[in-house]
Amino acid sequence: MNPKVSIIIPFYNDPYIEQALQSALSQSMKAHEIIVVDDGSSSHVERITPYLPYIHYLGKANGGTASALNHGILHASGDYVAWLSSDDIFYHDKINNQALFMEQNRLLITYTNFNYINGLSQLTELNAAAVFPSQLEFLRCFLQGNPINGCTVMFKKEVFGAIGLFDEHLPYTHDFDLWFRAILNGYVPVMLNQSLTGYRRHDGMGTLKHYDQILIEASVTANRYSAALRSLISSMGG
Repeated sequence: MNPKVSIIIPFYNDPYIEQALQSALSQSMKAHEIIVVDDGSSSHVERITPYLPYIHYLGKANGGTASALNHGILHASGDYVAWLSSDDIFYHDKINNQALFMEQNRLLITYTNFNYINGLSQLTELNAAAVFPSQLEFLRCFLQGNPINGCTVMFKKEVFGAIGLFDEHLPYTHDFDLWFRAILNGYVPVMLNQSLTGYRRHDGMGTLKHYDQILIEASVTANRYSAALRSLISSMGG
């Protein structure tokens, strides 16, 4: 029996939403459900209309990506949750390969490699994620920055009961914060080294528009957990 995967797509005024939806609907293993959470959009909403028979469409007041993700997670009925940004795309075997990897290895949080694409959906860089030789090297990286692309992550839904949801007070580093909480609670994300997501770099992306604020917030987030993480790394012989 195939694992049940809920794909959650936070949406806010994004002209690329159709490509994200098409990629979610074209998976080699059909998603259990596709949940689009409209975070108070005022434009490009009409692009979703043709897909309404095939998705769950949830509206809410604007509250940021973390609140949209949490809203989707709370409504999800699948065993697994995959996060797809509305400007990115999942490749054909994304949920099949990752869910089976998790099932076979009894994992609760995984992430994958990814490719960069541009505004025209053209491939610009293959296998862009950092690959670490050991779990210790992976954990050490968190003292410097976030090595996980959030849109490559898949969760066993039950893990949120153990570590909590995304912190809605963090507009930019809610994912970084969640990885720290997962690691420190014994749920270290495991990498499947396959590029299963196309991560779009374009002029309108938040990572570019809010770059300085992201750096500040990331530094504060890392400092909050750095002592506990150093202690964990030391206990592992690092």
